[in-house]
Amino acid sequence: MSDVRTSTERADGTAGGPPATGGPGRTGRKRRRLTGTRPWIAAAFLLPALLLLGALVVYPIVFSVQRSLFDASGDGFVGLDNYGEMFSDEGIRTALRNNVIWVVVAPTVSTALGLIFAVLTERISWGTAFKLVVFMPMAISMLAAGIIFRLVYDQDPERGVANAVWVGVHDTFADPAPFPGAKPRPNADLRPSGGGAFTTRSAVAAASPANVPLVAVQPDEVRGAQRAVAATARPGKVTGTVWLDFTRGGGGRVDAIDPGEKALAGITVEAVRDGKVVASATTAADGTYALPADRADGARLRLPAANFAEAYRGINWLGPALVTPAIIGSYVWMWAGFAMVLIAAGLAAVPRELLEAARVDGAGEWQVFRRVTVPLLAPVLVVVLVTLMINVLKIFDLVYIIAPGSSIRSANVLALQLFQSSFGTDVDEGLGSAIAVFLLLLVLPVMYVNLRRIRKERRR
Repeated sequence: MSDVRTSTERADGTAGGPPATGGPGRTGRKRRRLTGTRPWIAAAFLLPALLLLGALVVYPIVFSVQRSLFDASGDGFVGLDNYGEMFSDEGIRTALRNNVIWVVVAPTVSTALGLIFAVLTERISWGTAFKLVVFMPMAISMLAAGIIFRLVYDQDPERGVANAVWVGVHDTFADPAPFPGAKPRPNADLRPSGGGAFTTRSAVAAASPANVPLVAVQPDEVRGAQRAVAATARPGKVTGTVWLDFTRGGGGRVDAIDPGEKALAGITVEAVRDGKVVASATTAADGTYALPADRADGARLRLPAANFAEAYRGINWLGPALVTPAIIGSYVWMWAGFAMVLIAAGLAAVPRELLEAARVDGAGEWQVFRRVTVPLLAPVLVVVLVTLMINVLKIFDLVYIIAPGSSIRSANVLALQLFQSSFGTDVDEGLGSAIAVFLLLLVLPVMYVNLRRIRKERRR
């Protein structure tokens, strides 16, 4: 009897152990009830987000695909003709080529600079301040950055910072022309002889000075210059004077040195015979020069083009040849800080024991960087690179603002071409929608790679 009651108590869970509050089946049903009941609550929370996602993402994609199959008016079905026109149009092909350059160059350079900045600033005391300065451009909108760099790349060195620096470096190693733009009077004995140089028609003689009058000299270039002095004949020399044949306030005689007329110092004068330079001299502060008569007598005088070359104005950064690299430079200026911050965060998580162990084993800093640091930072570098690639595929603002009208076709990208085709002078929303769909297809592989990477990170 006791055995029967004991077995019954055990079956009821009241003896032989703690009281059972529910078997495995009941516990499983309770867990499922907690997570699986009332699905309408989860749907109610997800519905606003789903509606917003559908209105802002799904519907525009579907509409763009549908619109790309119709003509400019939207009434005639043309199938894939818009896609064919997209690849046959020279402007769109240029945009596609520029997009390839952007995707290859901009993310790579930004990531490389971010890696260098992050590694180099890790050991310096003012590294945080440096990172702040490099990251600050991220606080500027693309519109503001475009306006800034439109001024930076201005052709005028007095306005454009890039050309101001470039001209300064150039003028450090190359002497500027003494009197840019100067020239002789019309119908003078001194005539253009090609390449910007001037040569006399008549030969010179030691017996009489060969004076060379010039005009079109800027007032600033002769301010403080000495008065011109008429050269006198000297034994064994061919002499003359180079001066500004202009009297302030009017008056004066043509081809004659009048009182108050300014000397042109520093001009190179060459004696040319049979196309060869046989002697040369430089004018003194009073404008006079002297050539050896044994070589210059009977020759013709030539003033080389270097005397009159226009001042160096720098590089046409926004010309058709350099506009795309120039705009990529402005993008790198903005986004290198973004790459640096993410890479620095990943670098902070790198175990210092591994780096120290490599150094103890005899590895140099370059070997530690290349064989230890970079492999450990590979996941972070991939994140930065993929993010920048997606961002670059949609680039529009910088190109639209920085590129001038004369170079806009050379700097064209797909996002800008989409805008021009849809809302520009030749409004064709069918072609614009085709470009939008094509741009989406270009972004999808990069997004797929990014999603795969995120899933792998979650599994870890």
